[in-house]
Amino acid sequence: MSVALQPVGARRIALACLELTKPRIATLVVITGVPALLLAADGLPPARIFWGALLGTLFAAGSAASFNMYVDRDIDGLMRRTASRPLPAGTLPPAAALVLGFALAAASLATLAATTNLLAAALGLASILYYAVIYTVLLKRRTPQNIVIGGGAGASAPLIAWAAVTGEVGLAAVLLAAIVFFWTPPHFWALALYRRDDYERAGIPMLPVTHGEPATRRWILGYTVLLVPITLAVWPLGVTGALYGVPALLLGAAFIGLAMRLVRHPEVANAVGLFRFSILYLFALFALMTADVVARSVLGA
Repeated sequence: MSVALQPVGARRIALACLELTKPRIATLVVITGVPALLLAADGLPPARIFWGALLGTLFAAGSAASFNMYVDRDIDGLMRRTASRPLPAGTLPPAAALVLGFALAAASLATLAATTNLLAAALGLASILYYAVIYTVLLKRRTPQNIVIGGGAGASAPLIAWAAVTGEVGLAAVLLAAIVFFWTPPHFWALALYRRDDYERAGIPMLPVTHGEPATRRWILGYTVLLVPITLAVWPLGVTGALYGVPALLLGAAFIGLAMRLVRHPEVANAVGLFRFSILYLFALFALMTADVVARSVLGA
């Protein structure tokens, strides 16, 4: 699909390039890596490793998003939610997303290799390939399980962070990654429920389109019930303490309650509410985890 480029100024071009990286998602990805860095180091790791790992992860997330924007530019133009993105709107040429994607991938690889180690750099590169190729190219338009399998890309930050400090991937890192992995389906399926027409118009086989809305609501509840015990598992295993565990239990109960409400009362407002809560939920979990680790490890609490 060819889109006529619109005349824009330098500031608009810069903002459009930033938008290609999906900065809000990239920021959330980076946040999930912070407690893994602190846990792996049993405190605060050296500044070079700490900031290098976070910056390298940020570059990797931005690179993956840019490639996603390039591949999806045709269907983005068909969906109201994404039609104003830089490529379908004609703010930038498609080549800009490719150039930015490769540049950020190189920056991620160089940053992680120079400030941490080769395993962390390899995991960063793998996360880009996973999201750009496995999810965006191979899965997104072919299977309603796209977001389930594709959730592995968003779960990479704890693995990168742990490897950056220790040179290996530990059980705690896998648990943190699993939280993001199991959080992804209910989050995106809630979005798909109230944006079903968008996905149907673009021909994307999201669960509400292929299996119907009642089945999607049940799957949301099922994945939420699976997610909450995983978020709590880090507490009895000694990875975190009560400062994280108690609020996580309450937040998990609220998440399950909202999912149950959506099953019983399938209004659009409830799908929107669940989607918005899920964002707050993931941010709160990792912020609480970070606070817990700081209190116990750095402050000796």
